[in-house]
Amino acid sequence: MSTISANDLKTKGVSAIEAALENQPEAVISVRGKDRYVVMDLAQYHHLRECELEAALAETRADVAVGRFVKESPEEHLARIDKAQ
Repeated sequence: MSTISANDLKTKGVSAIEAALENQPEAVISVRGKDRYVVMDLAQYHHLRECELEAALAETRADVAVGRFVKESPEEHLARIDKAQ
């Protein structure tokens, strides 16, 4: 993963990001020598979000398969949340 310094970003703007993303899907932005941010192409971001949603769906299916869920009315749900706080 390539690194873009905050100074390069300030002086070169979006072209620094475009250059960093030419051959890889992500780049790190460093601020004062420390890695702080990651930038990526929007298509890569959408792919990662889709993977995240697929993982959540798989986790939910696993919970349902072993009975780790609660079936209740909206009122009962709110009461349970209030009680837990």
